[in-house]
Amino acid sequence: MDQGLVEIVRSSFLSHFGKKPTLIWSPGRINIIGEHTDYNQGFVMPAAIDRGIVMAISQAQNGRGQWIATDVKESYSPDSSPSPTPKRSGWKAYLLGILSELGKKGIQPGPVDVVFSGNIPPGAGLSSSAALENAFVFGLNEIYKLGLSPMEMVHISHAAEQDYVGVRCGIMDPYASMFGQAGKAIFLDCRSLVSEMIPVHLEDCQWILLDTGVQHSLADSAYNQRREVCEAIAARLEVSSLREIDLKQLVKIRSELPEADYQKAFFVLEENGRVLKAREALKNADLLKLGELMYESHEGLSKLYEVSCEELDFLVDLARESDGVLGARMMGADSGAVA
Repeated sequence: MDQGLVEIVRSSFLSHFGKKPTLIWSPGRINIIGEHTDYNQGFVMPAAIDRGIVMAISQAQNGRGQWIATDVKESYSPDSSPSPTPKRSGWKAYLLGILSELGKKGIQPGPVDVVFSGNIPPGAGLSSSAALENAFVFGLNEIYKLGLSPMEMVHISHAAEQDYVGVRCGIMDPYASMFGQAGKAIFLDCRSLVSEMIPVHLEDCQWILLDTGVQHSLADSAYNQRREVCEAIAARLEVSSLREIDLKQLVKIRSELPEADYQKAFFVLEENGRVLKAREALKNADLLKLGELMYESHEGLSKLYEVSCEELDFLVDLARESDGVLGARMMGADSGAVA
């Protein structure tokens, strides 16, 4: 956690509202391995990072409250009953989505004053949106004593992103932000939502995140289209998700599918297997094996799932040529950071 950022947010809140707030820290995440498997009910291995969102929040003293995003120097006073219309845009949509989802549950928290800021590079794919959603619902839960469990808050953040913002994402991002622990990776089964915290022993190694500078917005990307492809193939095989099939079943219908769609499903099946292997590698502190799996994962993301970009592929290729790098892959979502 960036203490300097905490003080900036605290001071900004005091100067705007003249009262002490509740302070919330909500981390972003990397995904060590397991890309585009979460919405296919598969396996993922994310980890929380030391960059995220700091939010100062308190019950509003006047009217509807005021929300202030210091990074973009914008403020907003929300309506008392947000519209459920999907695909809203901008940072306000994530907060309005939380209120919308709470309303569906019959929960109507009072108005709040909010100031927030973050140190996640914009558009880097490190889950700044999930961090923001989690911070807001966590803050509302604290100051209005809503009695929500951490898992309930994860589901609310997930639903806000899907139903209000319009990104049909999986549950990995809010889960990793809510439950991440220092020095540990999370092995998560996205079907059962059973997870395992795995200590990460890096010895003389370290994670290095490089920002490609290529920004993205999942709401504007082909993210939803790729999910639709996976769901259509699962429906053709009369199963609920690609998690339910093996490679033999997929090969049987290969001739019935566009080749690009087949390759996407093939990637998901292989990626699930890589996550299981990576879990064992991490438990055994076998960083060489983990690095090999990361390279394999990125190759599939670039060539089969087609979610990489020229800049990211360049960095991964450069890493392969460096003796001191054990593995590299996309760590954000769809052309974001690389490690």
